[in-house]
Amino acid sequence: MNKILLKLVMLPSGLWRGMGADTDQLRAILDVRLKMDDRRPPSLGRPNQKKEVKNATWKNMLISVIMGAVYMFPLITVKDAIFGLSIYLGLLMVWLALMLITDFSNILFDTRDKFIIIPRPVNDKTIVLSRLLHVFIYLLRIVLPMSLAGWIVLGIKYGLPSVLVFPFAILLIVFISLFFVNFCYLLLLRFAGPQKFKEIINYFQIAVSVLFFAAVYLIPKAFDPEKGFNITITDHPWIRFLPSYWIAECWHWLDVKSFPIYLPGTEWFAVFAILAPLTCFWVLIKFLAPQFARNLGGLDVAETSEQKIQSAGKVTSGKKQFYHKLANAFNRSDDAKAGFIITWLQTSRSRTFRMRVFPTFAYVPVYFVYLLLSKHESFKDAWIDMPNNPGYIILLYMCAFVMMNALNYLYISEQYKAAWVYYAAPLKTPGGVLSGAFKALWLKYMFPFFAVLSIFTITFWGWATSLDIVLALVNVTLFAVCMVRVGARHFPFSTSEQINQSGYRVIRAFLSMFLAFGLGAAHYALVKRDVLGLNTILKLIFLLLSSGFLWLVWNSYSNTSWAVIKQADDK
Repeated sequence: MNKILLKLVMLPSGLWRGMGADTDQLRAILDVRLKMDDRRPPSLGRPNQKKEVKNATWKNMLISVIMGAVYMFPLITVKDAIFGLSIYLGLLMVWLALMLITDFSNILFDTRDKFIIIPRPVNDKTIVLSRLLHVFIYLLRIVLPMSLAGWIVLGIKYGLPSVLVFPFAILLIVFISLFFVNFCYLLLLRFAGPQKFKEIINYFQIAVSVLFFAAVYLIPKAFDPEKGFNITITDHPWIRFLPSYWIAECWHWLDVKSFPIYLPGTEWFAVFAILAPLTCFWVLIKFLAPQFARNLGGLDVAETSEQKIQSAGKVTSGKKQFYHKLANAFNRSDDAKAGFIITWLQTSRSRTFRMRVFPTFAYVPVYFVYLLLSKHESFKDAWIDMPNNPGYIILLYMCAFVMMNALNYLYISEQYKAAWVYYAAPLKTPGGVLSGAFKALWLKYMFPFFAVLSIFTITFWGWATSLDIVLALVNVTLFAVCMVRVGARHFPFSTSEQINQSGYRVIRAFLSMFLAFGLGAAHYALVKRDVLGLNTILKLIFLLLSSGFLWLVWNSYSNTSWAVIKQADDK
C-alpha cells in the first residue's frame, strides 16, 4: 500500500522539481518515513513490545473502515443530494482538520531527524515538501478506507459517474485540510519566531479543537427540526461559503438531474475547490519554505532556553512554595509528596498533556448548552426555564469526563524512558507516589473546575443545592478513584502513547463511564422525585455510603504493591 501511495505522490515530479525540490532526495526521505510508519504499533490495539510490528498500516485501515460507516448517513437520510453530500464531505473535512491540529502537526515540526537530514545538502523546499507529503499520504491511508462506505452509497444511488469522481473529491478534501492548517502553522512560525511558536501553537490547537467541537454540536441547532430530512440548501444559503459545498458542486457537472443547483449562480464554485489548495500550496512553498530548516532548528533552542528559564525562575518563585505547601498539607509520606510535586510540575510543562486535557474543560459547558437547546426552540427559552429543572446534576457529573480524560493522559510522556527513576528510588511500595499524583491532579484541575460549576449552580438554583454539590463531588471522586484502582496502574508520565491507547483501555474507559452514569442517574432520580418527603435523608445516606466506599477504594489504591505495577508494565 505504501509503495502505491508513494508512486502516486511522486507522479507530478515535474511540479515538485519546478517548485525547487530535489525529487530523488524527496523520494528517499518519504520511503524511509513510510517504512517507519509501517513498523509503528496501531493506535487502537495493544502493541507487543517483544516482537516487531508488521502490517500496522492495514490494521489502522481496517479500523478506519469501521469508523467511516458512521459518516455516510447524510448521504442516505438527507433527500437534497447536494446538501447531503456537502454535509458528508464537511464531516470528513472537519475530522481531518481536527486530526491535523491535534496529532499530525507534530510531524511537520518534528526535530528528531535534524542530525540526519538538515546537515546534508537538502534544501528547505525539499524538507517542507517531504513533511507535507508524508502527512498527505498518512491522511490518505486513513480517509480512503473511511470513505469506502460513502463511496458505495454514491455508486448505488447515482451510478458509475459518481464512483469515478469520488476519489478526486477525497483528494481535494485532504489537500484543503492539509495545506490550510499547515499554511497557518508555517505563517505563524515565520512571523512569531521559534521562541514563542510552540506556546502559541499549543493554545491555538486547544482553541480550534474547542471551536470544532462546539460547531459539531451547536450548528445543527440552526436547522429547522420540523423539516427533518427534507431540508434543502435554499433554507441555508450560507453553505455556499464552505469548501465542502464547492467540492459537492463537482457532481453537478456530471449529472444535473440528480444533483440540481438550488443556489443560483454557484455552478462555477467547484473551481474554488481546485484553486484553493493549489494557491495555498504555491504560497507555502514560494514564500514560507525558505529558511524553514533554520527555524526548525531554532525550535529546539527555544525549548531548551525556555526550560532553563523556567528552572531558574522556579527556584525563587512563590509558586514553588505554594505547591510545596499543598504537598505537605495533603500528603504524609515523602514519596507521596514527591509524586504530588512531580505531577504538579509536569502537567504544567507537558504540551501534550495540556493539548489533550484543556479542551475538555470547554467541552463541558458546550455540551451542557447542547442539552439545554435539545428541549427548547431557542437559547432564551432554555435560559428562562433552566431553574425549573434539575439540570445542574448533569452539569456537575460532567466533571467525571474531565477527570477521566486527565487521568488517561497523566501516564503519557514522550520521554517515558526517564521513568527508570521510580524503580531506582528506595520506595517500599509505589502506592504513595500514585496517591500523591492523583491528589495533585484532583487539586490542580478537577476541584477548581468543580468549584466554578458549583458557584454557577448556587447562583441559578440557590443554596438548596449545597447537599447535592457535596454528594456530586464525592461521587465524581469515587468514580475517578475506581477508575485508577481497577485499571492498569502506572507511575505518572511513564508510558508511551501507543500503550495508553490500547483496546483494553478503550473498553475500560467505556466501563468507567457506565459507573459515572449510574451514580449520576441515581442522584438525578433522588432530585427529580421526592420519595415520601425523605429526599434529604436519602441523600445523606447516599453520601455516607459513597464516602465509605471511596475510603475503601482509596485505601486499596494508596497501598498499591510493586507486583501490581509489574503486572501493568508487562501487559
